[in-house]
Amino acid sequence: MRVLVATAVPAERDAVAGAFAPSGAEVIAAGVGPALAAAATATALTRAALAGTPYDLVVSAGIAGGFAPDAPVGSLVVADEITAADLGAETPDGFLAVTELGFGTVTHHPPEALVREVAAATGARPGAVLTVSTVTGTAVRAASLRERHPTALAEAMEGFGVAEAAAAHRTPVLELRAISNPVGPRDRAAWRIGDALAALADGFGKLAPVLESWNPHDQ
Repeated sequence: MRVLVATAVPAERDAVAGAFAPSGAEVIAAGVGPALAAAATATALTRAALAGTPYDLVVSAGIAGGFAPDAPVGSLVVADEITAADLGAETPDGFLAVTELGFGTVTHHPPEALVREVAAATGARPGAVLTVSTVTGTAVRAASLRERHPTALAEAMEGFGVAEAAAAHRTPVLELRAISNPVGPRDRAAWRIGDALAALADGFGKLAPVLESWNPHDQ
């Protein structure tokens, strides 16, 4: 089984690559934000397809902000939906997603059975992971996001872009995140990036047997 893991930055890439080394796996630092993540992931998928060695699964991985109290710092979250939280329009009546405007999509759903297996193997909690272009820095925005997305456990900046690229190649997608900080008022001193990277590596160390036994055709 060939797996492409897309992280944002080299520190995340190194944490994953050090723990996750099944045959046919590639771990890349795709860049920060949904646009760069989509472009780098699509490039890797296209290169593999042209070489006759397409990937069977794409994984968006890294650290993230967690919505308290459901996703505490140091915990793992696996996405049962990957949603672009700020792709749409502001109106006098509130935010409208592009789907409500009549075009596009804002959500991708990883394979349900795979999400369950990953959660069982790694201890990750399943829930929605939001993709944002601007990291939340206030309690007001955190509350607004949670009101619009009541099942949200985390926010990050790349998952939806990775999922869009995977969808274009008709390849299943998964998102696994380790929580480094609470979503809300920005307090950089309270972030626990080292702890989150360690949790991410531990999760991927437990992930390989799940993916090696998973059949993408059984979705």
